[in-house]
Amino acid sequence: MISKRTISRVGLALAFAFTLSSTQQKAQAQDIHFTQFNASPLIVNPAFTGNFSGKLRASAIYRDQWRTVSAPFKTIAVSVDAPIVSDLTIDDYLAAGIQLYNDRAGDANLSNLSALASIAYHKFLGASANKALSVGFQGGYTQKSFDLTKLYFGDEFIDGSFQPGTLDPSLNNKVNYFTFNAGISWAHQAGDGFSYALGVGANNINQPLETFDRKEDLADVGLGMRYTAQAGFIAYVSEKLSLRPAFLYQSQANATEMLAGNEFHLIVGDPEFRAFTTAVFLGGYYRFDDAAMITAGLEFKGFRLGLAYDYTVSDLKNSARNAGGFEIALTWIAPDPLDFARKLIYPCSRF
Repeated sequence: MISKRTISRVGLALAFAFTLSSTQQKAQAQDIHFTQFNASPLIVNPAFTGNFSGKLRASAIYRDQWRTVSAPFKTIAVSVDAPIVSDLTIDDYLAAGIQLYNDRAGDANLSNLSALASIAYHKFLGASANKALSVGFQGGYTQKSFDLTKLYFGDEFIDGSFQPGTLDPSLNNKVNYFTFNAGISWAHQAGDGFSYALGVGANNINQPLETFDRKEDLADVGLGMRYTAQAGFIAYVSEKLSLRPAFLYQSQANATEMLAGNEFHLIVGDPEFRAFTTAVFLGGYYRFDDAAMITAGLEFKGFRLGLAYDYTVSDLKNSARNAGGFEIALTWIAPDPLDFARKLIYPCSRF
């Protein structure tokens, strides 16, 4: 009798093979995403490189999802960014950063390993330097691969028996390419209790070739450009309590993602230096036609620890058996003593 795992593998193989061999549609993959997208700012928009008050920022995030559907989809990302040239003209500065991430999905261990380097210029405007216009660029290398030995193909079943090892010479289990991204953002400290940040970006501008099928027409397998738009706000309703709504839009090929929500942020320490005091937060977000999400965490002396859980509300919820995705994120910002002395604060470090 054929086991359920075998049936699952065969089904996945057929779906995978159809994606590779179809000549009616372009084989364009989708980029990764996180619920706590503010914990991976260099993935969201290269203009967010160095958009914080401090000497250095280090972030790490881990996501686990779809455990009840197949082998767990696991994503981990780490980044480091910092100002590298300060006071170019008054308070303007140049920042650089490095972003690494690895995504593994499904029974075949479809892997996406990427390394990105970014640079951004931050121009402060206004008499009190309460506005910042930022432009960023990013380039990197990606390797995608999967394990052929964990998939079953039709030519492995001969006269009713299974003989492992596909003979299809057109299938390649690894692809490598370089990609280029760019973005721009605007941040404004409109008052002591209100600030906002807006950004737009474009990823995969060079549309690198991406296919596992050696026979595929290379003109049809360029990785689709991913367009993004972001908006984040910080509004204090009291000395210690603030509302922090955020919105993220992404579009790539025929896929669109919209995420919106709000975070309740409560300072429980000294509110004089809001960016480095002790605080707790609780948030709720909704990814349209996909999932409802809750976030919670703690901030302490430049550290921010966040947890998130996605509850699937789409048609996949039955297959997922009401199990969604889990995330844990940690960000650390090293304070700059000069910022405390001058109280030079980035207008809205929302991402």
